[in-house]
Amino acid sequence: MDLHQLTAISPVDGRYHPQVSPLEGFFSEYALIKYRVYVEIQYFIFLADKKIFKLTAKDKSKLLEAADQFSLEDAVRIKEIEKTTNHDVKAVEYFIKQEFD
Repeated sequence: MDLHQLTAISPVDGRYHPQVSPLEGFFSEYALIKYRVYVEIQYFIFLADKKIFKLTAKDKSKLLEAADQFSLEDAVRIKEIEKTTNHDVKAVEYFIKQEFD
């Protein structure tokens, strides 16, 4: 079934979508995944800065780049990983590990 204001889950997805579409970057599932990746990477770097483990400047830069250049395709990859893990946060962790490897 195609999305139509009468088939939408809520009025926000339907008749109010044009007015709230600028918020998709903050409240969509894509945004949730994007900011989860960002927080996980920042926490990982924080732990490295506290000398919990070593992280080279090159690896730190690569992680920050992964967060800064996060794309819809990356979110799709995470959703694919989630099909295996059955856990959304664990899928984010696996995605970061793959980026780090």
